[in-house]
Amino acid sequence: MEKVWLQSYPEGVPAEVPTPPWRSVRDLFEQSFASHPDNAAYTNMGKTLTYADLNQLSMQFACFLQKQLRLTRGDRVAIMLPNVLQYPVAMCGIFRAGLVVVNVNPLYTARELRHQLQDSGARCIVILENFAHTLEEVIADTDVDHVVTTGLGDLLGFPRSTLTNLVMKYVKKAVPKFHFANRTPFRKALKAGSDLKLDQVELGYADIAYLQYPGGTTGVSKGAMLSHRNMVYNVQQTITWQGDAYVDVEPVVAITALPLYHIFSLEGNCLTVMAQGGENILITNPRDFEGFAKVIATHPFNLFTGVNTMFASLMNTPSFSKIDFSSLRVCIGGGMAVQPAVAKEWKQKTGVTIRQGYGLTETSPVAICCKLDSDYDGSIGLPVPSTDVMIAGDDGNALPIGEIGEICIKGPQVMEGYWQRPKETSEVMLPGGWLRTGDVGRMDEHGAVWIEDRKKDMILVSGFNVYPNEIENVVVELDGILEAAAIGVPDEKSGEAVKIFAVRKDESVTEQQVKDYCRDNLTGYKRPRYVEFRDELPKTNVGKILRRALRDDAPPAN
Repeated sequence: MEKVWLQSYPEGVPAEVPTPPWRSVRDLFEQSFASHPDNAAYTNMGKTLTYADLNQLSMQFACFLQKQLRLTRGDRVAIMLPNVLQYPVAMCGIFRAGLVVVNVNPLYTARELRHQLQDSGARCIVILENFAHTLEEVIADTDVDHVVTTGLGDLLGFPRSTLTNLVMKYVKKAVPKFHFANRTPFRKALKAGSDLKLDQVELGYADIAYLQYPGGTTGVSKGAMLSHRNMVYNVQQTITWQGDAYVDVEPVVAITALPLYHIFSLEGNCLTVMAQGGENILITNPRDFEGFAKVIATHPFNLFTGVNTMFASLMNTPSFSKIDFSSLRVCIGGGMAVQPAVAKEWKQKTGVTIRQGYGLTETSPVAICCKLDSDYDGSIGLPVPSTDVMIAGDDGNALPIGEIGEICIKGPQVMEGYWQRPKETSEVMLPGGWLRTGDVGRMDEHGAVWIEDRKKDMILVSGFNVYPNEIENVVVELDGILEAAAIGVPDEKSGEAVKIFAVRKDESVTEQQVKDYCRDNLTGYKRPRYVEFRDELPKTNVGKILRRALRDDAPPAN
């Protein structure tokens, strides 16, 4: 196939990336430990860890996992943390011990957490104590035999660490009581590992680095197996695409507000910035936009990643006017389409264009990105180096330029498959290594890709995938509900919001009851904002609910 996008590449960007200088994610950060020991690596809540600090702390944690817990090569360790300093320490320690990271959303309900832990077979979990009560509900149903708990302030240094943890427990009362038979506090784990020596474990391209759970079209969340090869190649692709964007900057400083457990932030900020010896400014609670703005106003920064809703909300924050954007070189929007009005206002206020990026958890994630020297035009950009994009028809064959079909991706960043799910893997992989994205789009004569629709019925809420079947399965568990269908409706703040259509078998069931039940069983962004009862739902002749008909009939949400 003709790679028409190459004609539009920025000067100096090659068609293929050079072979990455790392064989694993572990090699990536250990190279930075050796090359940039005195550089700031992560800053959070006023505390900075240098690469030397991260080297020491992660080695202690690795020794604890390997020697005290006796975890062995390939065992899975879950991380259930927001953006705090403990995240990179735990992640690096897990890889140093030859283990696999399972990223878990801290806001998961018990039902969601149970599934992910059961599916991954994680033997250990590192969890913020604020969320430990949820784990307590389900741990007996999982393979987790050891829990490492951490307080928000654990790595902030005395006396701030003690004060922060006390405030969280006794003032804000944000730490519900919990109990585990096999539990080690994070700081105790580090101390235990300080007197131990790590046995080196071989890691290479083929080894699984992360199990990432993006959700599932059938209501079953599947773990995408992202190998070390997938991840280091995607980092190399990102750095290559950046070109000389940071030519006058050393080291790179990134604002990291999107959660590190999300693949966009994990690759685009955490790993890519570490590979360059740069600093991640971690924002623990990005929903506190006033606090968010005040933090970044105190740090000159060069990279800012976000989603449409974050850009919009930040610009409407009073302290936004105090932020100095003179050092900002690259601003990437992903997760959801950046709205033209938001992109225009951002450019007016910051002087920097938001460039859209596109990818999936299954592509590690970066596959397509706008040129860094281009203005916003609504496209999702060009395939990044060493990446092929095909617009496929229903038969799986390539369509001519300009025709609309399914976007398919091929490259070294495409996942190895879904964890222990060969059937589901075969459903998304075409012969020749092509990944079916489920998104419908076209490619223009310049090689730019444009999203036209989603082939899947996925709902996109603030950059997070919401799969209708998962919502429907929860709703119909409520006594008095016969059938349910979930769709996405336009929402000014989140891009889309979830709307439920339900058929009752008990007419006394109310809209509020449905919402309350969902609140108990679904993470916040998955919960329906709107509920509409109907006597029946549109269906095919074989009884399949027609969500598209519901979308067409649904009036705009207020």
